[in-house]
Amino acid sequence: MKFGIATVSLSGTLENKLHAAAAAGFDGVEIFENDLIASPLRPREVRRMMEDLGLTCQLYQPFRDFEGMPGTLRQRALDRAAAKFDLMGELGADRILVCSNCSPQSLGERMRIVDDLAELADMASRHGIVVGYEALAWGRHVFDHRDAWAIVEAVDHVSLGIILDSFHSLSRAIPSESIRDIPGDRIAYVQLADAPRLEMDLLYWSRHFRNFPGQGGLDVAGYVAEILRTGYQGPLSLEIFNDRFRAWSAEPIARDGLRSLRYVHDEAQRRLGQVPAIPACPERVVPEFLEFAVDEEQRPRLEAMLASLGFAHTGTHRTKRVNRWQAGSVNLVVNVEQSGFPHSYNLTHGPSICAVGLKVPDHQAVVARAEFFGVDKGAQIETPGNLDVPAIRGVGGSLIYLMDEDKAAAVWDAEFVATGHTAPVTDLTFDHLATVVQVDEFLSWQLFWRSLFGLRESVQADVIDPAGLVLSLPLESVDGATRITMNASDASGTLSARFVSKGFGGGYQHVAFATPDLIATARDLHARGAALLPISANYHDDLAARMGDIAVAEDLRALGIMYDSDPMGTYYQLYSRAFDKMFFFEFVQRQGYRGFGAYNASFRLASQEQFKPNEHAL
Repeated sequence: MKFGIATVSLSGTLENKLHAAAAAGFDGVEIFENDLIASPLRPREVRRMMEDLGLTCQLYQPFRDFEGMPGTLRQRALDRAAAKFDLMGELGADRILVCSNCSPQSLGERMRIVDDLAELADMASRHGIVVGYEALAWGRHVFDHRDAWAIVEAVDHVSLGIILDSFHSLSRAIPSESIRDIPGDRIAYVQLADAPRLEMDLLYWSRHFRNFPGQGGLDVAGYVAEILRTGYQGPLSLEIFNDRFRAWSAEPIARDGLRSLRYVHDEAQRRLGQVPAIPACPERVVPEFLEFAVDEEQRPRLEAMLASLGFAHTGTHRTKRVNRWQAGSVNLVVNVEQSGFPHSYNLTHGPSICAVGLKVPDHQAVVARAEFFGVDKGAQIETPGNLDVPAIRGVGGSLIYLMDEDKAAAVWDAEFVATGHTAPVTDLTFDHLATVVQVDEFLSWQLFWRSLFGLRESVQADVIDPAGLVLSLPLESVDGATRITMNASDASGTLSARFVSKGFGGGYQHVAFATPDLIATARDLHARGAALLPISANYHDDLAARMGDIAVAEDLRALGIMYDSDPMGTYYQLYSRAFDKMFFFEFVQRQGYRGFGAYNASFRLASQEQFKPNEHAL
């Protein structure tokens, strides 16, 4: 299967877009007419550039307002088409996209549309060109691919086929199964786009919010599966209109684009029971450890904080200045090495979470997926103290270590000497990790987690920071054992934006631990003198009014615990203060609840903003 991308999907000049598409590994491009018109290069020069870059011109687009035009406008439309066919010969393009007419002057009489497209197909055949007819979701008379196919079928010309576009079909909730009625050899071209599910004007939605497959809420994989079922052998291409993409460099966007096509093609093949090129996403993904990069001045304060939060120093590395801290099944690693990756990470980002260890059934399968999708691998330093645990690059340049679930215990035994200490808090597990990314990379990291680990979108809600809006997207693994929340903000004063600025890029801002009894845990933490985030008394006053009688309301107020509920259950939250204005910890108790306390986020952020009694608090 060949992959393409429309030049309109990328930022920059036409020349920049072609170079980015070639560097990413695309087979070809769709030349968007406005890009060509704006270019100082003549069509033959553009053709030579594409040939030099190893690209083909898969499609020329768009040709608008053609069929059903009255009077002299009909001949003018045919004359325009003749001029474009000549241009396409110079460009080396043999397919053109004709989108359904949106002109208020167009006529909707069916036989007139059929006759116009038949004449256009005759003209195209004399130039060796195939016309692809596409139903725009906002077309004046034709806005459903089923209707477009009926017209193409009625014309019955070898030089006329249908162009299928996932956004135009899925935004109107047209059943993808209807594609089965179209023979694969009559599909002239396929364009793909995903999008978040929004309620708004279709044209505005399309022009500003399209994104790559795997970055939205549409079932693009199901759409592609139905296309593959027809026997279609042509390219799969991306046509994206997105304000973020236009503002970001073309090179990383192009790389994400190719990754998205490989991902959605792989998913579609699996739905059809075909043998794909790579192993499936892991069925289980479980956090095994977090690694903190700190220096010698920061270590005593961090380890004192961990002790106050119920963790115990249970292991010392055999050859390195690295300590293992445990509570329940949670492993935290404190690294103060003066060389290597954690040291470099600390110098760049400050005290931070530099690595995450994930247990999977087969780490080699995940590595194969990473290589297939072009994910950067973490450099492995060959020293006697390093075991063979592969790593890939994650958020903010951090590492994700991949551990086989049946060998994780052996890694700890091999690398660490037990101290004999046991953790006072014995019932903790990882609940979720909260990442913050640059706002322009928000969609990119969503695609990363989905394509590599099969994480799925969970309950979503934007967060109101006192200084502005924070985009927030929760993702979770199929088994629910790994939850990642992604946050980003345009507003420079938000906690998320300040984290990105202070740490020179994104990363993990906080980690949440789950406990079966948060009230008991909170009492223990208070007794240990843990530095916990105070919550406004007004919050608990409002909680009583909002939720009514809660049996433990006074305990929540006294211990600084926040509360939320939904139809599925209840949720309790307790926060630590931040360490050196960089990261903090959260303790939660879930009882059927699937969200992340979005209602409470603005009040928690306000508390973090206001509480600054010392230099180490946010």
